[in-house]
Amino acid sequence: MIPYGRAICYSGYRIGQSPITKMYPNEAEVLDDLLLLSKHYDYIRMYDISKHARSVLEVIKTHGLDLKVMLGVEPRGEISNPACPWGGLKTDAEIKENRIKNIEALDALLALAEAYSDHVLALSVGNESTSPWHGNLMAPETIRDHALYLKTKTTLPVTFCEGADVFRTTGQVIAPALDVISIHSYPLWHQVSFDQAIQRTKDEYLDIKTRFPDKQVIMTEYGWTTSANDKMDASITDETHQLTYLEAMDDFSHQNQIVMFVFEAFDEPWKGSMDPKEPEKHWGLYDVERRPKAYAKKNHQ
Repeated sequence: MIPYGRAICYSGYRIGQSPITKMYPNEAEVLDDLLLLSKHYDYIRMYDISKHARSVLEVIKTHGLDLKVMLGVEPRGEISNPACPWGGLKTDAEIKENRIKNIEALDALLALAEAYSDHVLALSVGNESTSPWHGNLMAPETIRDHALYLKTKTTLPVTFCEGADVFRTTGQVIAPALDVISIHSYPLWHQVSFDQAIQRTKDEYLDIKTRFPDKQVIMTEYGWTTSANDKMDASITDETHQLTYLEAMDDFSHQNQIVMFVFEAFDEPWKGSMDPKEPEKHWGLYDVERRPKAYAKKNHQ
């Protein structure tokens, strides 16, 4: 069980930094970020066990920050996926190697969590890894087995993070192995009109909770980008709509005592295409220079 707290997804990459190039934020930059976030949030979520994740945990420990971290792994694909639009094909040799590397990653996740046990909230075995578009596609049965593997080696809550729409079909396989079900909701990606978007996110949570009433259900991603190209309705991707949507979700989270990780703390220019209006770059409550957008200006004073 994860106690109620305010939660946010965090990647600290600034201009010129990226997990792809392995150019990571330094500890001074991480400290600046976490001093800001710790004023408003109890939990942060990170996506891998890179140098960045370790530096975040070290900063929290060294400076006694009142934050706990959900750690996770990004499994390498064990299914060749021709449906992935940016390349998900895998050879048999790659799949064989990935199976080995994925268990090694789980062991590394456990080691990192043990080293910083006082500061780790939960462990995730993947992020949207069963979504049919994913470049590193995993079978639900494999995700289940990875969760069961972790549970033999840790007392921390074990979870898996997936879109609510996908979890409706994969959940029957995966959910029994999880301590906590973690879902995502993105009305913008589903072309939902703004007047229906807030209710859409609420309904997705309530639907999964109804399907799995004996499990704690949390949200590990929901959010509203402030810029977009033709991938979504750009007319509603601005700071005003972000403010309205996020404040409604704050109310829903608080009134129902649901842990909900807003996506995300800061804009990430390294993500997505080269198009400056690429929506993947603009989900932050702050821009990449740490300047607050409308939501943070109003709610983070």
